[in-house]
Amino acid sequence: MRAAHALAATKLAVTPVEPAEAWGWRGRTLSRRVQTPSGTGWLRLVHAPADKADGKLWEGPRAAEAAMPRTIPRPRLQDHLIWTAGADGYLAELYEVVVELTITTDGPVLCTAPALDDAWWVTLRRSLDTIAQVPTDRVAVRQAYLDRAMPEFLAQPIDTTVPAWSTAHGDLHWANLTGPHLTILDWEGWGVAPAGYDAAMLHAFSLLVPEVSALVRQHLGHILDTPAGRFSELVVITELLQTISRGDSLDLEAPLRQRAAVLLNHR
Repeated sequence: MRAAHALAATKLAVTPVEPAEAWGWRGRTLSRRVQTPSGTGWLRLVHAPADKADGKLWEGPRAAEAAMPRTIPRPRLQDHLIWTAGADGYLAELYEVVVELTITTDGPVLCTAPALDDAWWVTLRRSLDTIAQVPTDRVAVRQAYLDRAMPEFLAQPIDTTVPAWSTAHGDLHWANLTGPHLTILDWEGWGVAPAGYDAAMLHAFSLLVPEVSALVRQHLGHILDTPAGRFSELVVITELLQTISRGDSLDLEAPLRQRAAVLLNHR
């Protein structure tokens, strides 16, 4: 990954400016701050097997750059490069640099309450409402997956028919949000999902800090406190219980099951 990152920097005519590295989930991505002809940038390298180095995740940031309104706070994509080397596929993306840190730096689960003012929450609410209205043929969550996974991981029969669909960021957790001023990062997986999906995901990843999960409900209640929003919570809980079955985010299992019980009793 380091050699491929250096190659991408050379081909895109940028120079790493400091040794600090930012590694993504399971080493799938590697990013560094770089110097560009016009200033400081951020060079992100994505790895995948060569036969999977395309498709929705590969194209997501470029599609977001074309489709998302400028009012949504996000780093602008300036250039990109795709290549394969034997069994490995690489995507290099050059972004404008984001100077603020993500709210969590060691994974998506929130463990301590961040200092976020009302303006941050207002911007988040406005951004999610805007994203929801963006037309797209990209798909973030499929009905067929819900039909299969929801009864299995919620451990009971359930009507899996999605009550409403809208466009979602698709990976809205605390490691993809910055503070104290909001920037929304990582646009790989955006697309159509059950309405309220982003708010439901942020709520789920906040359950270990009850005062913050309450803030999510306070500021995004217009989404969550609806039949569609409650259904989306069950969708996200299903997905996270599946990842927990594979050994990830084990500390979320108990609060997720407790929340699922509340939601299922509400139906």
